[in-house]
Amino acid sequence: MARVVASWFGCGFIPRRLRGSDDGAGTVGALAALVPALLLARAGWAAQLAAAVLVGGLSVWASGHFADEGDPAWVVVDEAAGTFIATIGVSLGPALVGFVVFRIADITKRFPLVRRAETLPGGVGITADDVLAGLWGLGAAWIVQGLTG
Repeated sequence: MARVVASWFGCGFIPRRLRGSDDGAGTVGALAALVPALLLARAGWAAQLAAAVLVGGLSVWASGHFADEGDPAWVVVDEAAGTFIATIGVSLGPALVGFVVFRIADITKRFPLVRRAETLPGGVGITADDVLAGLWGLGAAWIVQGLTG
């Protein structure tokens, strides 16, 4: 069960099956999480927050099973958690901006504290950098939401 959740229900294995490489698995997992995250917006920000907390907890648990392998590229539930965070309480346009900023922060690790969070042990470290990157994305989304109304 941990492998299924860690791969975000198999999405983390898609690049390997298509191209023979895990490169891009995080983005595939994040995109797969974007659809339910956006659909959940209809239920309101509290439901989005609850889902983000749930997915974040699942990420710590599931990715922790594979932490002895480092941060395997196919483990993408952490990217799903970041996606859910980056879209809380905003409309579609700002949510897409939040998603892009989240992915940039996660991939580059150049935003404050993102790289440092990765050094935490086990599933917490695997998940924490994506949570922080998701918060950077959420901040950007809220700014765009505020500017565009």
